[in-house]
Amino acid sequence: MDLLASLAAEERWLYPAFLAMYAAIYCVGQLLLFRRWAPRQRLDGASCLISLFHGTPAALAAAGAILALPAGARSFAAPNARLQDHVLDYSVAYFTMDLLHYLAFLPGDVLFIAHHLATLFVFLTCRYLVRHGAYALLVLLLLAEVTSLLQNVWTLAGIWRDQSPAAARVYGALSPPFYALYTLVRGVAGPLFLLKMAAFYLSGQAVDVIPWWVRISWIVVVGTAIAVSNLWIWNLWKELVREWKQAPSKSKKDT
Repeated sequence: MDLLASLAAEERWLYPAFLAMYAAIYCVGQLLLFRRWAPRQRLDGASCLISLFHGTPAALAAAGAILALPAGARSFAAPNARLQDHVLDYSVAYFTMDLLHYLAFLPGDVLFIAHHLATLFVFLTCRYLVRHGAYALLVLLLLAEVTSLLQNVWTLAGIWRDQSPAAARVYGALSPPFYALYTLVRGVAGPLFLLKMAAFYLSGQAVDVIPWWVRISWIVVVGTAIAVSNLWIWNLWKELVREWKQAPSKSKKDT
């Protein structure tokens, strides 16, 4: 909490420092930690590394920034507090760095590029254009990143599961709890909060501080992101169930 208090008192623009930090972490991953990995694995590892430094800290910071507000200030139309702006800048710096990674090395990964551009649009309009509504976005950030640590470990294990039996075991052990938590957050909590957010913004209660096109775009972007996330996890569940069904037949063949 002392860290959040000092961050709330910080008047400097922290985005350049955050971006420099992510760039340094990325270079450490590419040039040192994962230098012996195959090219594609090295790219995925470096992206996961900066995600590890973003996800859980961002979720904790978002929760702290929300709890630091008086109950009356937790409104979809409330002006952004300084601490909220810093948390948004922390995430904007991460998505900027990861977007540069995809544009430079994986330009064909259109889905991730579109996701990062859309996320940056929402965060940047909230942070620098309307300067209101950070409460809603920080709740969504918390929901999005609460699964980040588990997801990144699962992803790294998945990168190596074909080459390492230990990684395959970790991947297999993490898949069910990760899928379950992700489904709970993205399939239940996220849509429920989006409905509440959409009802508020469509009612016109924020018309004086957030233009209609910003409110509508936020709803569309968040709704699309949730829909794509649920489609992704649904496909993973189907693959996992198929593997479970095939496991008994494989064991019989082995015997």
